[in-house]
Amino acid sequence: MYCRQVLNCMGMNDRLSPEEMIAAATVHLMEDSNRTSPGGFILLGLSNVPYLQVICFIVFLIIYMLTLSGNVLLIIVVRNNSKLHTPMYFFLTNLSTIDICFSSTVVPKIFINIISKDRNKSISVRGCVFQMFFSLVLGVAECILLAVMAYDRFVAICKPLHYNIIMNMRFCIILAIIPWIFGLINSFIQVSITWQLPFCRSHHLNNFFCEVPAFLRLSCRDPWLNEIAMYVAAGIIVLCSFLLTLISYVFIISTILRIRSSQGRHAVFSTCTSHLTVVILYYGTLMSIYLQPRSSHSPETDKAVSVLYTLVTPMLNPIIYSIRNKEVKKCIIKNIKNKTNCLKT
Repeated sequence: MYCRQVLNCMGMNDRLSPEEMIAAATVHLMEDSNRTSPGGFILLGLSNVPYLQVICFIVFLIIYMLTLSGNVLLIIVVRNNSKLHTPMYFFLTNLSTIDICFSSTVVPKIFINIISKDRNKSISVRGCVFQMFFSLVLGVAECILLAVMAYDRFVAICKPLHYNIIMNMRFCIILAIIPWIFGLINSFIQVSITWQLPFCRSHHLNNFFCEVPAFLRLSCRDPWLNEIAMYVAAGIIVLCSFLLTLISYVFIISTILRIRSSQGRHAVFSTCTSHLTVVILYYGTLMSIYLQPRSSHSPETDKAVSVLYTLVTPMLNPIIYSIRNKEVKKCIIKNIKNKTNCLKT
């Protein structure tokens, strides 16, 4: 009776035999159940080999501790030293905040899944939506903020006499808010259209966190709209930010080449090289994930690339952007000396 009701709705009741009716109704019910939101997903992680999981846990723990300590130290040093209350360090503290949040959105779940004795490294739908939404917000915010920081260096080096006028506090706050606005808008669109897809192939996600490209592989419907939205967003946000950063550094390098002092050129060049290394690493990994055609995506390669921009780059940022800076070093040493003197007294 139930099969007939289902098939009546499908308009197939008069054309099929009883056996075919039962089979068709079963398929329809399976498809219907798969189109609904599943109870959760299973994150396959980076490896199922026990000793490799132990190695991953140790390496990720070290990276995560370095990320937290380096970025928190930078924020504290900048906040406690009035000499560092400049636009450059204002943007650096914003970058450190994003890096801390970005790593904390992804890494704790990796630790829980590795430590868990349960073979099913599951994550709830709500947890997956949360992770996808905030990782997209923070990833886009960091992407645009790197371009803002490059513009700040461009004004400081190419237009030093007008730097304080151009980079006033009000303008800096606006530049710091813009990345978050774009991140929220993009994340809302991407997450909304991703969770409208029917996931009927499998609930096993071949990744270590909830990422849009991995979900497109699970859909039983052609995700062409999602791919177009992803390519458009990546093209506008990532490519434009990358091009703005490169243009800024072209002007910076051309200005540096006009510096007569070889020591001055070497000092600024070393700083620019370090900055460009992080920029190329971050933008390159994002473009390889979000701008490649789906046919050329390899789950294993995508996971390795995702590790770079979710774990490695947040750890490198405070080292390359600040700890190598002489002013920050002096402030750190000064703070350490002050604390040791306080303890002695």
